[in-house]
Amino acid sequence: MENSLSLRETIDGVRLVAARELGAYFDSSIAYVYTIAFVVLTNSIFMNEFFLTGNVDMTSFFDLMPLLLAFFIPAITMRLWAEERKQRTIELLLTLPIWPGQAILGKYVAALGLYGLFLLGSLPIVIMLCALGSPDPGLIFSGYVGLIFLGAMFLSSGMFLSALSGDQIIAFVTSTLLGFFLVLSGNDKVVAVLDGVAPTLSLGTLLYESISVVPHYEAFVRGVVELPSVLYFSAMSALFLWATSLVLSRNRT
Repeated sequence: MENSLSLRETIDGVRLVAARELGAYFDSSIAYVYTIAFVVLTNSIFMNEFFLTGNVDMTSFFDLMPLLLAFFIPAITMRLWAEERKQRTIELLLTLPIWPGQAILGKYVAALGLYGLFLLGSLPIVIMLCALGSPDPGLIFSGYVGLIFLGAMFLSSGMFLSALSGDQIIAFVTSTLLGFFLVLSGNDKVVAVLDGVAPTLSLGTLLYESISVVPHYEAFVRGVVELPSVLYFSAMSALFLWATSLVLSRNRT
């Protein structure tokens, strides 16, 4: 079936699932609650930092985002497949005339759309900084590009863990733990402690250089759009989406 689908049929299937999922977000008020909570929290933290330092840039905003996203994004992804299992609708979804890849991409697009609302909620910060001074537009742009890549990766990992679980709480907890691991493994203090525990292995440095999202994300925050960082986020996102497809294909058989 997958080989017989045209590009238009594939896109139509993805759009159908995305519309279904976005409708579920807004019908259950999840979109409103999560977006308002995220925007209020991030803007409040930034404004507090801004009034203390007076720096007309968004570095402090971008710096706090990884840990916040590690907590908030699992709240978006935890229901994507775990809820389907709980309501016993996953069999119905996978028996529709669409292949698992369309269902995965549709849900992924819907989650990206909701995440986009999160980011749009920070635009008042940009407007305020431009009104008060002359922030570097290149740094702001690259920082948002980094947020898009980081969020896309966390969404894909959350989808995978939701597909593995039949319980939203378990999906949320495991996704949050993975997110915190990927972020905290790039913290200088954590790296130093792990290196100190096993000096010969340099475990902290190994995790920082090979797994952590921090060095790749920080490159964008510094205004440097590097190919290795783009490839890292793209490959990790694709890996988690592919793993999700394996889980769903197993359930379909």
